[in-house]
Amino acid sequence: MRTVPVIAIDGPSASGKGTVGQLVAGTLGFHHLDSGSLYRLVALGAANRGIDIRDEAAVAAVAARLPARFEGDEIFLEDRRVTDAIRTEECSAAASVVAALPGVRQALLQRQREFRRRPGLVAEGRDMGSVVFPDADLKVFLTASLEARAERRHKQLKEKGIAATLPTLLQDLRERDARDASRSVAPLRQSPGARLLDTSAMSAAQAATRIVDWYRGANG
Repeated sequence: MRTVPVIAIDGPSASGKGTVGQLVAGTLGFHHLDSGSLYRLVALGAANRGIDIRDEAAVAAVAARLPARFEGDEIFLEDRRVTDAIRTEECSAAASVVAALPGVRQALLQRQREFRRRPGLVAEGRDMGSVVFPDADLKVFLTASLEARAERRHKQLKEKGIAATLPTLLQDLRERDARDASRSVAPLRQSPGARLLDTSAMSAAQAATRIVDWYRGANG
């Protein structure tokens, strides 16, 4: 599988990884892994079972047998469509807590690596280049200012009809950044060899074009 190319895109919450990752994958004809969706699914699965998301052993057990499947742009947990349910702010916050549990990260590690299939994979998350795919052909650390990220999240929520205020979103992102950067396993940080891409003043399309150019430049 090491012959299958991987582009690893890491970065903080609301930095645009998902949209950019999809655009890069579409341009290159690669598969796409949104690793954050797996942690959101675990958080939702634990909540459905009434499990405390800080109970590492119980949540890791949910992760180990996660009955989830991906069908195009749709995501299912068991037989229920949860594409929208895992994108709520409540689920996002719970996923951030769940992702800090070492047992959960270990339970999902091999599952994430199984997304590596021909002709290639664009994997985005917090530790794609540092832990899951350390041999990735291209590693990118995608970031943006806290203000730009809060404004993007606010726009996304507004389009979905979800009420939110910028001050609340700013505080929420600060807390998530601190939690992601300080966790004991796979903390959020720019991995060695990763190229920094600040998208504060860039569109998703511009960021995707830059990454595709980097990849093609490095691979002939």
